[in-house]
Amino acid sequence: MGEKQSSETSHAVDTQSLDSVSIRFVGDSGDGMQITGGQFTNTTAVFGNDFATFPDFPAEIRAPKGTTFGVSGFQIQFSSEEIYTPGDRVDVLVAMNPAGFKTNIEEVVSGGLVVVNEDEFDKASLLKCGYEPDYNPLDDPSYNRRFKLFKIPISRLTSETLVDAGVGAKDINRCRNMFALGIVYWIFDRPMDTTIDWLNDYFGGQKKKPKIAEINVSALKAGYFLGETAELFPARYRIAPAKHKAGLYRQISGSGAVALGMVAASKKANKQLLYASYPITPATEIMHRLAHVKHFGIKTFQAEDELAAVCAAIGASFAGDLAVTGTSGPGLALKSEAIGLAVMMELPLVVVDVQRAGPATGMPTKTEQADLLQAIWGRPGESPCIVLAPRSPSDCFALTVEAFRLAVRCMHPVILLCDGYIANGAEPWLIPDIDAIPPIHCEHPTEANGEDGEFLPYKRDAETLARPWVLPGTPNLEHTIGGLEKTENTGDVSYDPENHEKMVHLRAEKVARVVELVPPVDVRGPDEGDVLLLGWGGTYGAITTAGDSLREMGHSVSTAHLRYLNPLPQDLGDVLSRFRKVIIPEINLGQLRTIIRDRYLIDVSGINYVEGRMFRASDLIDHTLQIMQDCGISIENQPVAARVQ
Repeated sequence: MGEKQSSETSHAVDTQSLDSVSIRFVGDSGDGMQITGGQFTNTTAVFGNDFATFPDFPAEIRAPKGTTFGVSGFQIQFSSEEIYTPGDRVDVLVAMNPAGFKTNIEEVVSGGLVVVNEDEFDKASLLKCGYEPDYNPLDDPSYNRRFKLFKIPISRLTSETLVDAGVGAKDINRCRNMFALGIVYWIFDRPMDTTIDWLNDYFGGQKKKPKIAEINVSALKAGYFLGETAELFPARYRIAPAKHKAGLYRQISGSGAVALGMVAASKKANKQLLYASYPITPATEIMHRLAHVKHFGIKTFQAEDELAAVCAAIGASFAGDLAVTGTSGPGLALKSEAIGLAVMMELPLVVVDVQRAGPATGMPTKTEQADLLQAIWGRPGESPCIVLAPRSPSDCFALTVEAFRLAVRCMHPVILLCDGYIANGAEPWLIPDIDAIPPIHCEHPTEANGEDGEFLPYKRDAETLARPWVLPGTPNLEHTIGGLEKTENTGDVSYDPENHEKMVHLRAEKVARVVELVPPVDVRGPDEGDVLLLGWGGTYGAITTAGDSLREMGHSVSTAHLRYLNPLPQDLGDVLSRFRKVIIPEINLGQLRTIIRDRYLIDVSGINYVEGRMFRASDLIDHTLQIMQDCGISIENQPVAARVQ
């Protein structure tokens, strides 16, 4: 756990103050681990800690119970200081079954707390998840030496607590996660009020099942008071609230922030918004959230396939609405032809790609960053798109609003590259002043713009090169629309070679001019030095944490993160030139590295994993030091392993 700061004795229990703690809840996909972790996160947010979460879902919709590939997990790091990741290793593991224990125990730090539901460690369950016959890891002395192992009969105690509740065994069994959550609340001196209120509101109110709310509250309290009375745990732990900037905060996930960003963009543009999508993991959550805000003028459309979804969005854009389609990598490929249609028609369109591990179906619940080249170049013909990438869950809100602003300003498609790690993760979010967000100006001409009274649908704005956004049915402004090449200004179908080349260059220049709106590169650490760690997307937390740690170790290492990927910031080349070595960590085989090498002709090194998970900051530290050593940059002649903590 984090560094111990102080301790005091209360009721014969040593209460220790820590800087930060990382907890992982694991169990079968039906054990409610996401609810458990989510409720702990809500309480943590109310308490005022800084935090970052990582929900980890099995790919199978309903894997066989008790198998290792059906394990569901939820990790949260919470701290009294600013943090950027859910933690590299786990300080506390709560395992509801042997499969969760087996697949996660090696992630626990030496001396960490391990709480297990020992009732589930029977012979059949142990064999099902791959343990040898007659072997029970809870009886293995090595685990008791490495960890503080607490074997608690959670299933039995939950049943005994609710034996007179007047409900069936199935409902009682579903309360085990609340019993476990109560134990963890006691260990970390957390109040139960937030979870009790949620249980009463969700089950007692929304679901109209007050009895289910009652038994879950009883199980939660029973777990809490087990910690209070059973004298199982030698200590409790406190993590003080973080010192946040003054304001109103809430916890936000990446998908939640994208959805709210769409609502905000709709209001700032004073337009209705259509979200057209085909269900695909992990992007579907955005549609689920938007379906609940129809009263804000948000329309959701579930199409029969990816192509129908993007074409419906293009139709809505042609009709004058804000239009967006959401998908993941495989769906982005299917939408590519229609995105090219939007490029040719020059209509505002936002495409949200929540990246996942591929190719093909790949690992649909795991994260990856492998769609960058597809987003920039993956369409027939010369079809440039503006490409943005949020760096964190809360950043998804601002970048979503920005995506609509640029799409409308330029009359052009914008791709928002999110990823599963960001979309599913959560962190505190300072709720912005909605009045401080500038309006999104949407203008629709009502009069002809030609000198002789003729309407020219492809006559461009001198600054942005955007064409007029004409609402269908506007008198005297009828014009040709479609995927065939347009004649400059008139928009008539054209097969003229010179006109085609000119139009290709105009569409490319329209995207290139967005660079005037891209903010300069923000370098964390010295403006020049030995190493720059450069990243994009969900790697922000790990890169920032690694860079801060390397500077604390005395190394000249700075970090920078790109939120605008096409076009890139104007000053990026100058920033890169000020460092002896540029290193780009990516959850792919080097896509941004390829672009940077091509654009700036510098020798960039990569740190590349494609394991379906985000980087650990400690791994980045290790690899960065090794690259520095290989490049002849001094790390004080100490072995790499000795420099990594």
